[in-house]
Amino acid sequence: MNALDHLAATIATRKSADPDSSWTAKLLAKGPEKCAEKFGEESIEAIIEAVKGDRARLTSEAADVLYHLLVMLAARDVTLADVLGELDRRAGTSGIVEKASRG
Repeated sequence: MNALDHLAATIATRKSADPDSSWTAKLLAKGPEKCAEKFGEESIEAIIEAVKGDRARLTSEAADVLYHLLVMLAARDVTLADVLGELDRRAGTSGIVEKASRG
C-alpha cells in the first residue's frame, strides 16, 4: 500500500471516530462545506509556495493539499479508488479532447 492509499484508508476510518480524538474526524463532523473550504485554503497556500519557488515549502503544502482533498472527497463519499478509476478512464485521451467532451 502506498502512502496515498494508506492516508485514504486512515481518513475513511476517521469518519466514525470521535471528533475530540481526531483532527480528521473533527473536520468531517463540520460537514462537506467546511472540508471544501479547508481544501481551498490549502490549495492557495500551495500556489503561493509554487510562485515563491520554495521547493521544501511547496512539498509540505502539496502534502496538505492531498490530505485535505481526500478529506473533502470522504465528506461526499467519493473514494480515492473512484478518482483513480476516472483517471484510468481518461488515460490515453488528449486533455483537449477530454475537456471538450465535458461540454
